[in-house]
Amino acid sequence: MKTKGLRTNKINIVTLGCSKNLVDSEVLYTQLRGNGYNVTHESKKDDANIVVINTCGFIDNAKEESINTILRYVDAKDAGVVDKVYVTGCLSHRYKDELEVEIPTVDAWFGTNELPRLLKTLKADYKHELVGERLLTTPAHYAYLKIAEGCDRPCSFCAIPLMRGGHVSRPMEELVKEAQSLARRGTKELILIAQDLTYYGLDLYKKRNLAELIDQLSGVAGIDWIRLQYAYPSGFPTDILDVMRERPNVCNYLDMPLQTGSTDLLKLMRRGITREKTEALIQTIREKVPGIALRTTLIVGHPGETEAMFDETYEFVERMRFDRLGVFTYSHEENTHSFSMPDDLPSEVKQERADAIMELQQSISWDLNQERLGKTYKVLFDRKEGGYFIGRTEFDSPEVDNEVLVPAVQYARLGDFADVRITEAHEFDLYGELI
Repeated sequence: MKTKGLRTNKINIVTLGCSKNLVDSEVLYTQLRGNGYNVTHESKKDDANIVVINTCGFIDNAKEESINTILRYVDAKDAGVVDKVYVTGCLSHRYKDELEVEIPTVDAWFGTNELPRLLKTLKADYKHELVGERLLTTPAHYAYLKIAEGCDRPCSFCAIPLMRGGHVSRPMEELVKEAQSLARRGTKELILIAQDLTYYGLDLYKKRNLAELIDQLSGVAGIDWIRLQYAYPSGFPTDILDVMRERPNVCNYLDMPLQTGSTDLLKLMRRGITREKTEALIQTIREKVPGIALRTTLIVGHPGETEAMFDETYEFVERMRFDRLGVFTYSHEENTHSFSMPDDLPSEVKQERADAIMELQQSISWDLNQERLGKTYKVLFDRKEGGYFIGRTEFDSPEVDNEVLVPAVQYARLGDFADVRITEAHEFDLYGELI
């Protein structure tokens, strides 16, 4: 029998979607802890009576996962296991009116910029003194640093501006202060994220100022690695490559989603660049930072994508030989420019194209990894699992890239660096021994 009045509130925050959502959850977590609340993040025990779900509304699969998670906790509420269910994040921001009607037992819905209202609903104060302070849900040795919110790009397929608004850079001094705070608490790797890193500073400083920000962050004591994710190719500020080459703690790594290798499709996608200019940029990046690892993301099946356009993309991947690559099948999103075009490519054709790209990338990754055999790399160890210590080189971001596995017959301290000689190489994993 439920005894609502006899138990102390415990809040569980559930995060879905990207690392930017994770940062938002960490800020909420920090504010609630600062108010003295008992808070967990993605508790395995399901013992919290209040649940806050931070949703993703990016593409169909993400929306489905968010809806299923909401329904799971609504069922728990109906069963008397949970008292309150609150929903925030991108899905809630985008579809609030419809969701309120369809799932009325959710206690309240919040948009992406409504943290103060969410805190007030939870009877917590928004503590300004905690701005820039963050309790991590990742292992303490790495943290995502969100340098901007929103996006001003006009990409035809993307609903992010509908959910996150226009681009807003965070002041440089605020970011440096947050980095210093993280470093004092043991963070060694900063992963810079935004919808578009390369737009940083245009609103605040009237110029692209990412290079200066990286330069300042690289001077923060205790930060051994700085990693860049989500750079945009059009208008790419090449001065960041100089900082990357000159500063030893800026990883030779760049995540730059390119979406397609077809100029005609880039035009349909409103990306503001051609395949030829993209290839020239990649050449410049590789010349300025020899040995850099390039990660990209592609979309297949966008409205208007012909077989010939797909073949162009396939050949582009073949030529460019990206170190890391991911593929999405196109998702038809309401109120985007692409939504006005017919989404008439069968889902099985989209999947076949995605599979073909990933099969090609698997072969490329195999070849590139074979070149690492016998070489020694600095590895940051994240976890121990299944008889192995598992870590990453500077060429790999958490969750999405390759890993280095060292048999646990040797000892590696989690959260620390060690030199590892590579003894075995597979498509997406390396095996090695501690030096």
